[in-house]
Amino acid sequence: MAIPFDQHEGQIWYDGAFVPWADAKLHVLSHGLHYASAVFEGERAYGGEVFKLGEHTDRLHESARLLGFEIPYSAETINDATRELLKRGNLVDAYVRPIAWRGSEMMGVSAQHNTIHLAIAAWEWPSYFDPEQRLKGIRLDMAPYRRPDPATAPSRSKAAGLYMICTISKHEAERKGYADALMLDWRGHVAEATGANVFFTKEGRIHTPTPDCFLDGITRRTVIDLARRRGIEVVERTILPEELSGFEACFLTGTAAEVTPVSEIADFSFQVDDITRTLMTDYTAEVTPSSEARLAAAG
Repeated sequence: MAIPFDQHEGQIWYDGAFVPWADAKLHVLSHGLHYASAVFEGERAYGGEVFKLGEHTDRLHESARLLGFEIPYSAETINDATRELLKRGNLVDAYVRPIAWRGSEMMGVSAQHNTIHLAIAAWEWPSYFDPEQRLKGIRLDMAPYRRPDPATAPSRSKAAGLYMICTISKHEAERKGYADALMLDWRGHVAEATGANVFFTKEGRIHTPTPDCFLDGITRRTVIDLARRRGIEVVERTILPEELSGFEACFLTGTAAEVTPVSEIADFSFQVDDITRTLMTDYTAEVTPSSEARLAAAG
């Protein structure tokens, strides 16, 4: 049985100091818990270094700005703390989770004067999906909820509250035997999975939804760049659910998912094609440090 996350060992960087894992606590009346005034990042360390750490930290700051607060630590401070945290934990290949939230000085919708807290945790991280099944392609259900209209939520932020419908949708999919769920947007267009962006292939081209109401993932942009380096055309456009039957392959991208093939979405089936396999290989090469860098990270 997996160790509960509040019982891990090690240290967490919390408001400027490294504290024992078990002591990284917040009050039950913290505003971030009650009103979702919290933003976070999901980061992956390979060889002791977080892939595109600077981009993740910049997005964390931007997410906070979109929620109307300012993180009281510079990007340099956050990046240095992240690297030190990995070293202290002897973590070479790991998942890193920074989170910022409003504290407990005021309890109500308005919390203008609450302290802004920041914590960073890191731990060893296996494959997000079952490794054997991942090579065959995972199965997705259709999510019961849709990504909201940007006029109703700060969709360009990685805000905690935006993931509520993702958790509900993923749980429902898992109860049915699926690994994840495909979400549509408020217009009924294909959007993304519950925690990853989605791509399709057809006749040598890659098609992916325009991220106008969901997160334009850092891994998403990396994979688009890798495809274009290969001379593969990537088309960002509106994709309708009825088009799913015409695509040859499908894959997800994300910090946790990396590049993961999809074999089914509800009643639609896909193959794991050469484009998908190529991008899986290219992404692994892109994030894997040199042997010298890995030795240095290991100590």
